Amino acid sequence: MIRTFLVFFVLISNVIFAQNKLNVIPYPQKVQLLQGEFLIPKSFVLNGNLPKEETDYFKKRIGSQLKFQYAQKGDDIHLTNSIISPVSGGEAEQKKEYYSIEISPKQIHIKSYTKQGYFLALQTLAQIFEQYKEVGKIPAMKIEDQPKFAWRGMHLDVSRHFFTVDEVKQYIDYLAMYKLNIFHWHLTDDQGWRIEIKKYPKLTQIGSKRKESMIGAYVDHTFDGKPYGPYFYTQEQIKDVVKYAQDRHITVVPEIEMPGHALAALSAYPELACTKGPFEPATKWGVFDDVFCPKDETFAFLENVLDEVIKLFPSRYIHIGGDECPKTRWKECAHCQELIKKNNLKDEHGLQSYFIHRIEKYVNSKGRKIIGWDEILEGGLAPNAAVMSWTGVNGGIEAAKSKHFAVMTPGSFCYFDHYQGDPQSEPNAFGGFTPLEKVYSYNPVPSELNAEQAQYIMGVQANLWTEYILDFKQVQYMIFPRLMALSEVGWGTSDPKNYKEFENRVISQFKVLDDMKVNYARSIYNITGKVIPSNNGIAYELSTSQNPNGIRYTLDGTNPSIHSEKYQNAVQIPNSLTVKSAYFQDGQLKSAVSSQQFIISKTTGKNITLEQQPSENYSFGGAFTLVDGIIGNVKQLGKTWLGFQGKDVVATIDFGQKTAFSEVYFNTLENKGSWIHLAKSAKIFVSDDNKNFKLIKEIETSEIQKANGKIKVNVGTQNAKYLKVTIENAGIIPAGNPGADSKAWLFVDEIGVN
Repeated sequence: MIRTFLVFFVLISNVIFAQNKLNVIPYPQKVQLLQGEFLIPKSFVLNGNLPKEETDYFKKRIGSQLKFQYAQKGDDIHLTNSIISPVSGGEAEQKKEYYSIEISPKQIHIKSYTKQGYFLALQTLAQIFEQYKEVGKIPAMKIEDQPKFAWRGMHLDVSRHFFTVDEVKQYIDYLAMYKLNIFHWHLTDDQGWRIEIKKYPKLTQIGSKRKESMIGAYVDHTFDGKPYGPYFYTQEQIKDVVKYAQDRHITVVPEIEMPGHALAALSAYPELACTKGPFEPATKWGVFDDVFCPKDETFAFLENVLDEVIKLFPSRYIHIGGDECPKTRWKECAHCQELIKKNNLKDEHGLQSYFIHRIEKYVNSKGRKIIGWDEILEGGLAPNAAVMSWTGVNGGIEAAKSKHFAVMTPGSFCYFDHYQGDPQSEPNAFGGFTPLEKVYSYNPVPSELNAEQAQYIMGVQANLWTEYILDFKQVQYMIFPRLMALSEVGWGTSDPKNYKEFENRVISQFKVLDDMKVNYARSIYNITGKVIPSNNGIAYELSTSQNPNGIRYTLDGTNPSIHSEKYQNAVQIPNSLTVKSAYFQDGQLKSAVSSQQFIISKTTGKNITLEQQPSENYSFGGAFTLVDGIIGNVKQLGKTWLGFQGKDVVATIDFGQKTAFSEVYFNTLENKGSWIHLAKSAKIFVSDDNKNFKLIKEIETSEIQKANGKIKVNVGTQNAKYLKVTIENAGIIPAGNPGADSKAWLFVDEIGVN
């Protein structure tokens, strides 16, 4: 009897295999089809030389369907494994995640240089087995594979909402399944301190609980009135999680926030602040003025905390946060001002750099390195620091050009707390719009870098902030299936041109997630819409991951049925109306009903240019977003609004011919907790030649505030070919507001005229 080991993928014929890619995510670098097929037996004899821990993990993953035993003398072994002694020098780093798998009709042979490479090979085999186990046979083939990027990370915020050790372990298992190798554990923030520090017990006695939590949309400022916590991890639990991750060849990178996001710590030890307090862990989300004061007792405290953290986490990097640190308290603090003078620092941004430098020097003395969010670039980057670029790609570009390592994690592509589908059919989320296709389209190496500079891009990471994620089922929903797209981006085999093929592989993985009882998002089944210019106006393109023949839509505001209009071409939008659409299969509704209201004006679909471009994180659709007929939805900050940090909006619209109008409207948004402020002022101009503009209306701050940012003004009878609207950013956020001394955000939606 032929007895073998692991399993692979099955196809009815080699012809079918040639037409259908493996449903493996991330897709391997090289797949070569060979002659013959490998029959999957009901039990496997394992080569006794196989690395036991990694093999046991594989057995546990798929062992419910198969029996395994290690070979005894005389057994006919058909799974062999070659773990070669690690190579030396620079090649060791390059080869540590390499593996090859060769499947012949008689055996499966795995080759790797390390146990880590072997473990990655097993993840590939597991996925292939899960795909083809029911057919019972596998085409012979050879796979050669290794990742492009060394850092393939997922972050989890346990400060806003806490997750148990078992849930964190499940999260780590998800990373292992898709070959991610970094777990970034966000352990401290304003809303909770989640790691036991034996020298400072009050951190968890006081800082691990809060009196209530914000619920609903941020702008509502409503609270649940329920005490939250105490929730934290003991040091023994931390060790357990770190070992669990190591067994899956995943590095746990801890984050201890400083100098900002410190309210939970200051609640326990108020003497570390610039003011006397008292403080309490934050019940709201956002950014707060009270931060660590850069005095000797603060540094002693942080060094003692880091001593205990470093003993628990063997990672090369320790994440020290460094983001969103308001300078309000430092400006008012005599000690801070004296420190600036004494050290000949330029300003409070220089003081932040001083703070980070001092922490880095201490961490380096312990044989470790620091990594921080891109605000650690303020005032000059610490000598050996790495940057995690989240506000866009510029932080990573700046770091790489100055020969510092960087991890790319821009919010516009890598923030999984954003909506992934129509907010009307999605659970409440932070905002923004980051669908699966957008994640998949990301290239972590900015085009601005040359080949030498690109070597400093360590890789890519996605972040899951949990302000609006109340339980682990919601964690699952927000990361799946987007984690799969991140996985392939980090592996280096993603190709946006072949997104539909990737989407099909994602859908094939849903069966695996179903078997695991994972609560994943099914947003890709829903109808997605895109506004396009058409016939001097606009049209609405509808698409679905399924057969587009199943799309039905209405224009009268009623929900579509199988008898509604069948979608064939982009729907023309000649006047204000609401498009509702849904996907039907075999006469049954298979998707949520998507709804989009259009308000048509004389600017809709016209050519528009912007003098300054929006932030990368809030630029979905570009300038055309301002003339697409869609009024901004406060839940969709990344889709129906454009966001500008510290910049004015200067938009010029070309009507194409002289056009009469008497009213201009636009909206700006206010959400001070997120640093979003109403416009300071606005001006409206007209022109016939796009050179000489005439001012026809000025809108003052008081008028904007009175209208709460919803501007609709009479401009008299006008007849012009061009319209220019300038909307002034609020500038630097004033003291007493979240983010004081930082650049304010300006969010603008549709610019319309009647």
